[in-house]
Amino acid sequence: MELSEIKQRIEAGISGATVTLTGDGCNCEATVISDSFEGQGLLAQQRAVMATVNDVIASGELHALAIKTYTEAAWESRAK
Repeated sequence: MELSEIKQRIEAGISGATVTLTGDGCNCEATVISDSFEGQGLLAQQRAVMATVNDVIASGELHALAIKTYTEAAWESRAK
């Protein structure tokens, strides 16, 4: 699976998301920044992202996805 396809799926499923992907398309890491994560715990954030790709993981087209999630504010304070 192409990284661009994974990115499109996540952006379509997570409101206002900015997505950065690294990896080879079969095993990849996603950094997802969205204010829709505000007030959610880390597990809930990661589950929301996983829900956007569960079908391609189940089919084996995507083998593994490591996820890092941030709100805009958390991302900005991390970058400082």
